[in-house]
Amino acid sequence: MIDSHCHLDLPAFEHDLNGVLKRAGEAGISGFLIPGTTPAGWEIQLAIQARHSDIFLGFGIHPWFIRGSLDDAVSKLQKAVAEHRQSVCAIGEIGLDATIELPLAEQEKWLLAQLDVAKQCELPVVLHHLKTHHRLPAMIKQAGFSCGGVVHAFSGNAEVAAQYVELGFKLGAGGTITYPRGKKTLDALVETGLDNILLETDSPDMPVQGLQGQRNEPARLVQIAQVLAEAFGVSVAEVTKKTTANFRDLFVQP
Repeated sequence: MIDSHCHLDLPAFEHDLNGVLKRAGEAGISGFLIPGTTPAGWEIQLAIQARHSDIFLGFGIHPWFIRGSLDDAVSKLQKAVAEHRQSVCAIGEIGLDATIELPLAEQEKWLLAQLDVAKQCELPVVLHHLKTHHRLPAMIKQAGFSCGGVVHAFSGNAEVAAQYVELGFKLGAGGTITYPRGKKTLDALVETGLDNILLETDSPDMPVQGLQGQRNEPARLVQIAQVLAEAFGVSVAEVTKKTTANFRDLFVQP
């Protein structure tokens, strides 16, 4: 079982990361993708990867942390990926967020530029979305991007899900589906099929139902897998097998 989205580089895990990974291992979690959000964070990610096995990395600039010159940021991203090509399996977390003050028009410039880096490097992307499903597929098409990726923390209906799958994307299933309010998303995932799903916790955020207000961590991935297994009418072992294969197909270079 692989956690395809966990921010283990954040201060929330600074003092007990070893324990977090130990609990995850005991729960059956065998891999972790840490998406990048800032250039400063990329160095922390690399340091974690150097100390622990089964760590996968994405480098990117999250829309929440867009600062300064786009050209300078893209140059830093290109240089970092080139220098650490064997360590990086994705560009991201990148995307669009309609809930922040930065205008979408400006966010779209940064997204297109980072999609171009991913295209040049032939790497998949990790996509962030908040109230932006109406724009993201169009941006992917505009960029001529065809390396695929994952829609992190997917929420939406089956029609939206199908748009991303047609563009070569997997859908990240996280804590949202453990809540009653997540039924529409869970139904969309079932209609889309297990071949198109990755598991994720978004640790330290997005806690599963019953653990609201607590720091989330990768060991909780098991609860998400259990919800999916029940919805699909299969075993947790089958969910684990399929989502792990999906992850490796997407992010592990042959």
